[in-house]
Amino acid sequence: MPTDERGLAYGGGWLDRAAGLRTDPAWLAARLADRASVLLPLWRDRCLVSADRRPVRPAAVDAAGLLAAADETVFLGLDEGRAIFAVDLSSRSEREALALAGAVEAVDVRALVGGLTAAEAAVQAYAKGLLHWHRGQRYCGGCGAVTVAGDGGHTRSCGGTGCGRLLFPRIEPAVIVLVEAPGEPERCLLARHRGAPEGSWSTLAGFVEVGESLEDAVRRELAEEAGVSVVAVSYQTSQAWPFPAGLMVGFRATAASTEVRVDGEELIEARWFTREELRARAADGHPLGRIDSIDRHLLVSWLNPAM
Repeated sequence: MPTDERGLAYGGGWLDRAAGLRTDPAWLAARLADRASVLLPLWRDRCLVSADRRPVRPAAVDAAGLLAAADETVFLGLDEGRAIFAVDLSSRSEREALALAGAVEAVDVRALVGGLTAAEAAVQAYAKGLLHWHRGQRYCGGCGAVTVAGDGGHTRSCGGTGCGRLLFPRIEPAVIVLVEAPGEPERCLLARHRGAPEGSWSTLAGFVEVGESLEDAVRRELAEEAGVSVVAVSYQTSQAWPFPAGLMVGFRATAASTEVRVDGEELIEARWFTREELRARAADGHPLGRIDSIDRHLLVSWLNPAM
């Protein structure tokens, strides 16, 4: 499974992003001319894969047609000295994109994650998030002029006269929390979200709003969606989540009481589970969260306090 040291996908910080070098156009051009450099082509946020469902990675020097057809080419970083670039083919038809990349299918990285290494999953998700940001920042939000990519694709600048606004990729922080009941027996709160299948339960989560700390967001989300007040909030871990631009920050919280009042909008129902009940659900084939998601880490670590 592709994971970082905490068992979480899409992280680990293994790639050298070469911030001190990617601002040099000559250096970037030399990397594209280097036979060791590779391209990661994507089409509308999807990985382009070969018949064995592996992401294609053409050599940059052998892919002049692919680079010429690209909407954007972004330097991702160095893998033991080898440059990796993401290439966006989103303006092309799917058939054109597949032909240009020498691929047979366009697949979301989350559908591939079980068969990728940690490095492969992380770089594909990173490429997806960064290319998605470029497509949404074609025009300046201040004056409406066209923006231009710079610094190897890690900035965009406004081309409007007298504006010059500099744009940087933004992340969207969200909190995800495992809530514990006060007292005995030890239980955690799980909810069924609107649109989820019957019997599908998960931890609670939500986006951080302007003017909030992460802990503030935990308290607000639990109060708004589940009617739960908490007396303690503690940070657990975080996860890169570029779908398209998230950062998931995991917490545990202790509820003031076991009273629950779901909002009926985000949540349909919520209930408390003992460890024995969750283990029984897992034994019956009900997954404890997605294989690539932080909610699985929060649940598994709660079930196994010695972890």
